[in-house]
Amino acid sequence: MGLYLKYKFLTMDALLSLQNLKKYYATQKAVDDISFDIERGSIFGLLGPNGAGKTTLLRMITGIFYPDSGNILLEGTAFNPMLDVEKIGYMPEERGMYKKMKIGEQAIYLAQLKGMSKAEATEKIKYWFKKFEMESWWNKKVEDLSKGMSQKLQFVITVLHEPKLIILDEPFSGLDPLNANLIKDEIYALAKKGSTIIFSTHRMEQVEEICDHIVLVNLGKKILDGSVAGIKQQFKENNFSIEIKAGSSISSNAIFTVINDTDAKYLIKINEGYTVNNVLQHIIEQKIELIGFNEVLPSLNEIFIKLVEGTHAGARAFQNI
Repeated sequence: MGLYLKYKFLTMDALLSLQNLKKYYATQKAVDDISFDIERGSIFGLLGPNGAGKTTLLRMITGIFYPDSGNILLEGTAFNPMLDVEKIGYMPEERGMYKKMKIGEQAIYLAQLKGMSKAEATEKIKYWFKKFEMESWWNKKVEDLSKGMSQKLQFVITVLHEPKLIILDEPFSGLDPLNANLIKDEIYALAKKGSTIIFSTHRMEQVEEICDHIVLVNLGKKILDGSVAGIKQQFKENNFSIEIKAGSSISSNAIFTVINDTDAKYLIKINEGYTVNNVLQHIIEQKIELIGFNEVLPSLNEIFIKLVEGTHAGARAFQNI
């Protein structure tokens, strides 16, 4: 009963729940009272500029670090790194494979550390190697692989034991577009089969395409938490794109302001106190033939730059995205 009362606020569909996590290094608050839930079968984006606390969070979730305070729950019970290691697959940004060891032997060894028998591991590795066209790699060494090839190998090793929670830190780094799409398709497939995926990257366009739900951290604190669609709606600025018949034109007025225009395509911002209906009525009254009219939502990249710029970690980390 006491355990139930302590964790009664856990979301029923959550595979993982972080509750008031704190991790301090000397005077630096790497993670400062962060809480959020991750639903089963979701693709979850953990985002933030360099130094925001993402890596520390991931290392606490995987049991590499222990929090100074707070709770981590996996499937509704307190996370135990020793017992729960087989439920997690972690692909860190800094790869940790043995460069001199043969690839096939290394994959079998790492799979056995996750609780698989040698026979089961060999069967699964051969399946994935064939699927990813890696069969000829078996007797190669990691040091012989390109960065993109190493990335594919690391992904296979991460998901081989079919973990319930898969953590991917910059999984597309070094991959060409073809192999990036291959990994992306597998991420979707794994989520569809029931795996829960934490996806961490600086590439906001990938987050926007792949993730269901995101959390943004900055300077050790959570500053944004919600669905991708909901966040874009939350930060919309009443901007719309308008396409009209060639030879016609529109200009700023009391109802809307023209932000920019190219040929017969315009980006406008509806002024406060007016609505879409007011804009459409104005266009009709001007006898302008309307071809297209769509709301323009901000990109995640634009939202995140807006939220973190001005902090010492923020703008520098995102300026090259």
